[in-house]
Amino acid sequence: MAASYSFDIVSDFDRQELVNAVDQTTREIQSRYDLKDTKTTVELGAESIIINTDSEFTLDAIHTVLQTKAAKRNLSLKIFDYGKIEAASGSRVRQEIKLKKGIDQEIAKKITKLIRDEFKKIQGSIQGDAVRVSAKDKDDLQLVIQRLKQEDYPVALQFTNYR
Repeated sequence: MAASYSFDIVSDFDRQELVNAVDQTTREIQSRYDLKDTKTTVELGAESIIINTDSEFTLDAIHTVLQTKAAKRNLSLKIFDYGKIEAASGSRVRQEIKLKKGIDQEIAKKITKLIRDEFKKIQGSIQGDAVRVSAKDKDDLQLVIQRLKQEDYPVALQFTNYR
């Protein structure tokens, strides 16, 4: 009997690491002299982060702090989907950053097409918001992972359930 090996391609992030990154961002905002008196709030919701601050200039500084803290915690910056900047009460600005999770159908189709075109012995199938890749040889799966890491997709890709 020939064994079949597989892995899943998913787009996910570690929720606890994101909580820690937002917490560190809030602490830095409270201690930095240029952000201390802005009365800035950074709220982490179930599917988004809401930033409320006094100007677009400080909003850019907060983006930089948040991205730095996220990168240090091995979170991909591709999970952040920045919404438009809205005017809030009292001449303040507000922005919602949606958190991207899962691979949408369009990207999943591109991934399976790339696998089908470049690797003849390997099967790729879309399963909800993940892609399952299977082959008879483990080395072939390693080649697929290396090839997908070279591509630049608008979502962060992780390779899980390698067996």
